Amino acid sequence: MSVQMDYRESTDRAGMSRMTVRELRDTFVIDSLFRPGALGLSYLEIERAVVGSATPTTSALSLPTHKELASRFFCERREVGVINIGGPGAITLDGQRFEMARHDSLYIGRGTESVAFESDAATDPAKFYFVSYPAHASYPSKRVRRDEAKTIQAGEAGTANRRVIRQAIRPGIVETCQLVMGFTELEDGNVWNTMPPHTHRRRSEIYMYFDAAPGRVMHLMGEPAEPRAVFMDEGEAVFSPSWSIHSGVGTASYSFVWSMGGENLEFDDMDMLAVHDLGPGA
Repeated sequence: MSVQMDYRESTDRAGMSRMTVRELRDTFVIDSLFRPGALGLSYLEIERAVVGSATPTTSALSLPTHKELASRFFCERREVGVINIGGPGAITLDGQRFEMARHDSLYIGRGTESVAFESDAATDPAKFYFVSYPAHASYPSKRVRRDEAKTIQAGEAGTANRRVIRQAIRPGIVETCQLVMGFTELEDGNVWNTMPPHTHRRRSEIYMYFDAAPGRVMHLMGEPAEPRAVFMDEGEAVFSPSWSIHSGVGTASYSFVWSMGGENLEFDDMDMLAVHDLGPGA
């Protein structure tokens, strides 16, 4: 099966400051995900990550390799994290079938030769979102049900950021090389995520927004003193350089999948900022 892989370059601080709104979106926003009956793949220059989706309908979709990977099969030297944000489905790895309900996650270890995505019903297809990073070792593939993820209550209603963080692919639950992945659900009436924001030069982070329609999310990125904004729609992903903040505010509550790769697996390894750090000083 021939599947085109979009190649996405990044920019440096000076380059981002000169970008128009359209250039910012064209560089960092991935808007080709979750097309019915199709796979979508984007190769990111940052951390050599691959961001993709599979939305099977009447037949299974197999994950192919690509010339950018220079490999015999996709996971020959890679690990993958998958989260289903759609209807029930299944993922089959080298003949082993994993049933995947909504919000279930699956870690796919290096060396897995065959990956196939299926939906239980074409009328309510699964929507598999996945992120992949190069891997230096092979660890067992593992499914993590929604209620098996580490759950953290965060934020306050008074600052409009009350949310539930579900850490699915993380140390203590799944052994990985560099991938950390999960999702966050904002409670009704709450609209801010990751505010105050942070950076982490040792890892890059990717957000994919869902359960947002018909609303939109304004995603903030760039240097703290010169933040930039892109408007995000349902099922779109945005990646950030390691020096960039990543935060957002929606027109209503929403959810988002977050994923990280880089030097370590420590979820709390963040360089925290304060609200007064944003924008130029007085």
